[in-house]
Amino acid sequence: MANYQFLQPFKFKNGITIKNRIVIPPITECSSFEDGSVTQDELDYFALRTGGVGLFITPASNVSDGGKGFEGQLSCANDNKLPGLSRLAHTISINGTKAILQLHHAGRISNSKILRGKKAVSPSAIASLRPGAEIPMSLTDDDIQQIISDFGEAARRAIQVGFDGIELHGANTYLLQQFFSPHSNRRLDDWGGSLTKRMKFPLAIINHVHRIVEQYADRPFLVGYRISPEEIENPGIRLSDTLAFIDVLKTQPIDYLHISTADVWQTSKNDPADKTPVIEQIKTRLDGALPLIVVGNIARPQQAEKVIEQGFDFAALGREYLREPQWIEKVQAGQESNIRYSMSANDLKQLRITPPLWQFLTENLHAKLAAD
Repeated sequence: MANYQFLQPFKFKNGITIKNRIVIPPITECSSFEDGSVTQDELDYFALRTGGVGLFITPASNVSDGGKGFEGQLSCANDNKLPGLSRLAHTISINGTKAILQLHHAGRISNSKILRGKKAVSPSAIASLRPGAEIPMSLTDDDIQQIISDFGEAARRAIQVGFDGIELHGANTYLLQQFFSPHSNRRLDDWGGSLTKRMKFPLAIINHVHRIVEQYADRPFLVGYRISPEEIENPGIRLSDTLAFIDVLKTQPIDYLHISTADVWQTSKNDPADKTPVIEQIKTRLDGALPLIVVGNIARPQQAEKVIEQGFDFAALGREYLREPQWIEKVQAGQESNIRYSMSANDLKQLRITPPLWQFLTENLHAKLAAD
């Protein structure tokens, strides 16, 4: 077995030990029932990939019925989902793998078709710049308070069914990011306007979830937060905004920060003169206050090892774990030459990849190629 640093354990301040530094990040798999209940296909998919990896974060799970973002999305919005969520938590928690439920609200990145005739919601009635985007309904103060409560109830459910933690999805242009973004948040009340006020909603959710964990958790329980560092919209989130947010996040009751990037070593999308990787700037700003999970085009053991050697705490492998469910087991067994780095439609049954997931993957690949 190679002497990789990413095979070493990591201990969080609350006492939870992760057996290695490899993470399966949230991967959209579009395979739940229409009402968001867990399917056997999903359980088979998770069971194939768990057990070796240290930390397994579920796909985005909507905390409110009005927060559903796509067909086949997992839901944690109601107590009637508890049996399926329990099966999911126990399926992932094999051989010491820690199971994290990602909590999500799509906000304006939804539509009336997905929501069965209801309008999507957002901080302001501003459509996203995605093709075919609908104008969302601006949230009232009562609506905002209800969604904050929904996140707390979802965290309670995660505790109740046996997850080891939750991750708040503040990335990828969904609702928490929409409140932080000057593109989607044009409010002039206490929930928007200044940079500080645009932080208020995600901070309110962090602190409410913390109270729920303090009230209900009878064991150490992780709370993570995921961010996207920049937006290309104008106005939009710039790296300077995110670094200011980092200054606040590192004082909050969270256990780790997860940086969502397409390429782990990417530099600023908006400042070509800035040649320092975004994750390096965030690490410098954190100054060790929180553990960091980084992701983006990490596939080979040498790439994961570079992440750890550069002082990051966890390397997350997304699409590579779709292709190679036994990635870390093969590394540990000295079988790196047998690691799979590609897949085709002929591999879907073996890899437990459902037709909706395969369609999602191929559509996104085509969209990327078109953009390139």
